[in-house]
Amino acid sequence: MHLDRPTAQTVLMTVRHLPLVSLTTLGLIVLLAVGADYIAPADPNRQELRSRLHPPLSRSAAGHLFLFGTDQLGRDVFARALHGAKVSLVVSSVSVILAGVIGFLIGITSGFFGGVADTVVMRLVDLQLAFPFILLAMAIVALLGPSLVNIIAVFVLTGWPTYARVVRASVRTVARLDFVTSAVAVGSPTWRIVVRHVAPNVLTPVVVIASFEMSRMIILESAMAFLGLGVPPPTPTWGGLLADGRGYIRDAWWLTLLPGAAIMITTATINFIADAVRNLLDPQFME
Repeated sequence: MHLDRPTAQTVLMTVRHLPLVSLTTLGLIVLLAVGADYIAPADPNRQELRSRLHPPLSRSAAGHLFLFGTDQLGRDVFARALHGAKVSLVVSSVSVILAGVIGFLIGITSGFFGGVADTVVMRLVDLQLAFPFILLAMAIVALLGPSLVNIIAVFVLTGWPTYARVVRASVRTVARLDFVTSAVAVGSPTWRIVVRHVAPNVLTPVVVIASFEMSRMIILESAMAFLGLGVPPPTPTWGGLLADGRGYIRDAWWLTLLPGAAIMITTATINFIADAVRNLLDPQFME
């Protein structure tokens, strides 16, 4: 099947503008999350049984507009969705930054110096990657209890090996290049070689991985909250909203559709941005 020229040009223009649209959408989502207290001033945990299971765009007896409707306890779903966005964005961003920094430092140390340290680190990475994520999450939550800090700790503990393996492989390649061997030959200090010559040349895969990991962390956080392993109530989370609404799918579709749409739009937006970042930093992916 071949597209005619006008259709092909339209598709091409849409693809070219997709990163800008995605970046604008993500910026809007972040603004909604940061300004949740002002955009949706209603208490996300306030229960009003007289207003339970009101559909979207309905009003309470007092005239309050429920933009996304209410749940089985009469709580404002719009307010809960915005406050849930804060949890997802904080968990994903902090987890990605910490896992990326730890994995980068371990990978660059392992790849540049090699030896016993490299062997030990790589075996730890293999062991970590072989360990089921959900079992580790359940073990940590059972031992320390569900909380925002513990969830981030789980994601960092399971996320750093991905960065470490990629950085190690990149460092071993960069270390053989002429400008690095020349720096070693003239007697440059090791720390200077690593900081000035090696580290800047292995940052590209770290940025690309971090871009894609953001969306993965949001999905994992929502999945853990859905299973009851995430941030405990009454803090609203997108996964928690899905879990609360799964028993009312036939009678109150908005309880699962709207939080699910928020997760899908946010992760898809981040993935589109990640594709653009990959293409920008690594031209070999450009067509």
